[in-house]
Amino acid sequence: MCSSLKFLVFGAGAVGQAIGCMLSADGHRVDMIVRQRYIDVLMRDGLKVTGIFGDYLANSGLTGYYVSIENVKSKTYDYVLITTKSYDTSVAVIETGKLENQDFVVVSMQNGCGNFEKVVERYGELRSLAARVITGFEIESPGLVRITVTADAVHVGGNREGAVPDSALKLANILNKAGLPTDTTPYVRRDLFAKLLYNSALNPLGASLGVHYGALGDDSDSRAIMSAIIHEVFAVIKAMGAQTNWDTPEEYKRFFYEKQVPATYNHRSSMLQDLERGKQTEIDALTGYISTEGRRLNVPTPVCDTITGLIRFMERQRKQG
Repeated sequence: MCSSLKFLVFGAGAVGQAIGCMLSADGHRVDMIVRQRYIDVLMRDGLKVTGIFGDYLANSGLTGYYVSIENVKSKTYDYVLITTKSYDTSVAVIETGKLENQDFVVVSMQNGCGNFEKVVERYGELRSLAARVITGFEIESPGLVRITVTADAVHVGGNREGAVPDSALKLANILNKAGLPTDTTPYVRRDLFAKLLYNSALNPLGASLGVHYGALGDDSDSRAIMSAIIHEVFAVIKAMGAQTNWDTPEEYKRFFYEKQVPATYNHRSSMLQDLERGKQTEIDALTGYISTEGRRLNVPTPVCDTITGLIRFMERQRKQG
């Protein structure tokens, strides 16, 4: 049985608030760095989670809500969970480095690729973990997060392939006990590439067309586009000298269309929600990442290039009003 630990959730949007709430409800001390617009409601009414894993209420005596790392600079933590958007990873790494007591493990729990590398570069292999989260979280209203769908348990692992750090085992046990299904893995980078496959195929296309995942899987033309994206992602992963959990695009596509899409059929992508709110998307960590790596490695990625350009155009249009 795990004793009570101290967590800092940096960049607590839907994912961070949900995980922080579940940890707090299970008796852990949780501080969250959140947007200013959430502070008053959270401090007045508290934080709740509902949805497919049950209902949770953050323990008000164990939960703190802050807008800046400066407010918690002198506190001590066991784990720092980074749940920011991928484009804020560099900021998160710099800000958490300002904590005076540096005896903690940092966990990237983000979308896309390139985030874990920044954590490892700053904190070193022994203090860095990555968590692949392939579950849908939505802020239904300030102070209430709904967990909508899940395609698999959270996977937690370290930087060294073939080994599972003790810190990952401990965190997995804690998250499981708190109600969030979690497994450890000796190959977390493969899981991050697997998530990149899933998100790159569904997220930008669903956002650009304004539809849920099931609609994409039901239509032959959108399936053709997603399949092309999957082939391009596989080609770039191979050129990088890396691996994921399937040997061929055909093998993954069977799993994708038969298991993953049905499991998240009604989900609307976070990228679509970001566009609707006029916010920046994580396109540069998804198909944008594949485009960038493809250019670096001389691997053609025409479909990823096109969908990335479309999303960037939509971002600019939304910002212009």
